This record gives sequence, structure tokens and C-alpha cells, in this order.
Amino acid sequence: MPMTVPSEPQEPQETPQLRLLRRMVMLLTAVMIGGVLVTFALIVIRLSDRTPTLPDQIELPDGAKAQAVTIGSNWYAVVTDDNRILIFDKTTGRQRQEITIER
Repeated sequence: MPMTVPSEPQEPQETPQLRLLRRMVMLLTAVMIGGVLVTFALIVIRLSDRTPTLPDQIELPDGAKAQAVTIGSNWYAVVTDDNRILIFDKTTGRQRQEITIER
């Protein structure tokens, strides 16, 4: 009985379709990583955008308590618990207008 020498296992040849598929998967992975990085950068830029500035202290008349604040370009408004809207100048802090809300 003749003995045969075991041959080394041969590497399977990569077909052109498999090579194309491998490159497409690598390209898709790179694009997805880039997209995640761009999305993260945009979120960081958007959230670190300038925040509106309010004075350190707002003096409300007659001991009214603030319920809400709205900020405009050169004014801010305070809605009080006694159904009034007080509009203040942003630079001077003085009250511009008072609007009474009817029930």
C-alpha cells in the first residue's frame, strides 16, 4: 500500500464578487463611523451655542412671584402668579410694560 504525503491545505481563492462585497462593507463601515462623528460634532456645536442672558436679579413689583420667563431680542417678560405679564428692558432692567390678563 503506497503512502501519500499529506498536502498543505490550499487557501481558497477570493472571487471578484467576494472582493467587491468586502470592499463595500468596509466603505459602509467607514461612512457610518463618519456619520456618527459628524452627528456628534453637530450636537456638541448646537448645545454649546450661546445661551440667553438674564440679569442676576429681577425686581418684581408688589411681591409678585414669577411663574414663567420669556426672552426676546432686547427685552424679557415675566409672567407672575397674579395674572400679569411684566415686560422689562434687557439692557437697563427697567419695566417697559405691564399687561393684566383677564380671567
